[in-house]
Formats: sequence, structure tokens, C-alpha cells
Amino acid sequence: MSGVLDGIRVLDFGRYIAGPFCAALLGDLGAEIIRIERIGGGEDRFYIPVGAGPGGGGAMFLAMNRNKLGMTLDPGTAQGREIARKLVATADVVVANLPPRVLRSLALDLDSLRQVKPDIILTTVTGFGAGGPLSHKHGFDGIGQAMSGAVYLSGTPEQPIALKLPWVDFGSACLSAFGTLAALIERGKTGRGQKVEGALLRTAIAFANATLIEQALTGVNRIATVNRGFNSAPADFYRCKDGWIVATVIGQSMFRRWTQMIGEDHWLDDLRFADDQLRADHGEIISARMTLWCAERTCAEALAALEEASIVAGQLYSPQQALDNAHIRAAHLLEDVTHPALAATFPLAPTPIELSDTPGTYRRPAPLLGEHTDAILTSLGYTPADIAALRAERVI
Repeated sequence: MSGVLDGIRVLDFGRYIAGPFCAALLGDLGAEIIRIERIGGGEDRFYIPVGAGPGGGGAMFLAMNRNKLGMTLDPGTAQGREIARKLVATADVVVANLPPRVLRSLALDLDSLRQVKPDIILTTVTGFGAGGPLSHKHGFDGIGQAMSGAVYLSGTPEQPIALKLPWVDFGSACLSAFGTLAALIERGKTGRGQKVEGALLRTAIAFANATLIEQALTGVNRIATVNRGFNSAPADFYRCKDGWIVATVIGQSMFRRWTQMIGEDHWLDDLRFADDQLRADHGEIISARMTLWCAERTCAEALAALEEASIVAGQLYSPQQALDNAHIRAAHLLEDVTHPALAATFPLAPTPIELSDTPGTYRRPAPLLGEHTDAILTSLGYTPADIAALRAERVI
């Protein structure tokens, strides 16, 4: 089955998540991705070690770099820069989540790339976005979480809490892949490439926009309430006899069903609970009642009753419970795959969006360090002797 992006070549100079996962998504859709990393491997190759050894990679590298060819290269050297130019001449897209200054120093900025390939598309992700006093700074996921207000509103006023899963990085990667697809469509119409620029803070602000609109228009000055919702209730995590569940009630009809389920029908006539926002404003009372109801039941019993009442709810899982969950496995949200550096299989999340006719596919594991360097250079016209000399000079 052919992929949507068959025939598209992407050079991935990315690191960590935002760039590499953007490129991985394009690879899932059929693009040929060449992952280019420093000699000896970048820091992101070894992050979250899982026993794959120095040539294999850590858990994040295994996830971010499926469906890629891998080569090592020092584009800071004259010969390395020449190899990069030859690669760019064959490419459609360059992905590089590097600061603008670094892009310019490596001749990976849009003007330099266009001198080699006029219709090239450059996809880059910065920390803070262009045009502001912080634009020159580096950024990680936690910066976006913190500066968007998300961390402030999580945990308690005394202890702000950041989400351990890097949603800002992954959101930026997905938006960058979306932008790259749009740029490819536009190039198909006009023949012109362009720069696609994501930013971690831009992603976080976009995801937090409704909260920021509320603050700007009402001046509500919300503070963290652990897991309790700000705009509806019940909306919280609740402890049962054998674990925790999350339940969220939105809208009058669902609230009516919830009051009937817990035996508090008279709350339908209580002005404190007349609508979603009023219920949230008195959410401590509602969460306390739901806590008592859950404490008398197992997770399975509580979830069965909530499902019977058509109330949205689910169980809190540990990572191991997520791995073992029957639905996650049956729905193929994780697929066990092999890797030459690992004795055991590992669970890889496939393309997180389904296309009915041209789905994303898994074709190869994340590359070993420099695994395809020789083959890629050979395709550019380098001889075995040339390649040996480049390796001796630490260009590759």
C-alpha cells in the first residue's frame, strides 16, 4: 500500500521530541526520513536508557525515530557542509528544531537552503517563537507548561505541578507536521517552498487559550484546586476501595443523571448547582459527596454504575496497567515490535491518527547509530575510499 507522502524526502536534523516526532509522523505517512545526528550520537539518543546499548538508543529515541534511515555527520566541517548541501539538493523538507543562530551557522536557515534547493520547505521549532525579547533563548517542554499558566493551575497554590508527559513537545511536533503537510500542498500549487515555524510556547498558549480568554474577560484569578475542575462538577479524581477513577459531568442532563445515581435528586432544585459554572464554583461540596459514594465501591462497581448512567468516567492506571489493558491492546494503540539492539520486543505506539485508505505504517525500527551512513553517501556518489577517508577525518 502506498503512503500519502511516498516520494517525499525529509532530512531530520531534529533533537529530543518536537523535531524528531514531527519527522516520524511524516515517515509514518510514507516519506523517506534521513535522521542526521552528530558523530557518537546526540544526547537524545541515550535519554531514558532501556538496555539497547550505545548503538541502539533510549526509550525516547526508539519511539521518536521509527521509519528513519540514520547517518552521522558533522555539518560544521567544510566536508560535512558539502555533504549536507548534496543531501539538501535531493530533499523536499528539512526538519531542524534548532535556534535561528544555530541554523544560520550550519547553513540550515531558509535563505541558505534555498540557494541549494529553491523549493525546499524548512520546518523548525523554537522555544519561544520569533519577534519577542525571549526569542533567542532555548526552551524545553516545562517552559511552555510553566509560562502558559498550566502549571500554576495544577496541584495546589503551595505546590504547582507539571505534567510528567511532555504535552507541549508532542503538541508542537504534531502542529509542525500539520504545517509541513500544508506547505507541501501549497508547494504543489505554486512550486514554492516556505518556512514552517512552530514554538513550544506558541503551542502551550494555544492549548491554554480558553483559560486565558476567561481570565482576560472576567478577571477570575483562578488558583489550583488539585484535580477538581474549574468549569463543571463533579469533575475530579475519586478514590474507590481498590484504586482511583476520574469522572466528569458536563451539562444539565448529565448532572440530572448523576444526582439520581447517587441519590441526591433534590440538588436539581439547589440554586448553588443550577448550571455547570455554579456547580464548579461549589465543586468542593460535590466532590466530597462523590468521594463518599466511590469509597463504598470498587473501581469496577463505580465505573459500571457511571456507565449505566451515561456519565464519562475511567480508571486511573499505572504505566504497567496501561501496558496490560485489554482495550489498549485490542485497539492496537500499542504494537509489540523488535529492534536489533534489544533481545525483547517493546511496545510502540503507531501513528496516532487513522486514515481509512492510506494509513500510517511501521516499516523499520529506529536506526542504529550511523546505520545507513555508507548507503546514503554511496547514493550521493561517494566511493568506498571516499567514505573511509571521511570517517578517518571524523566528518562522519
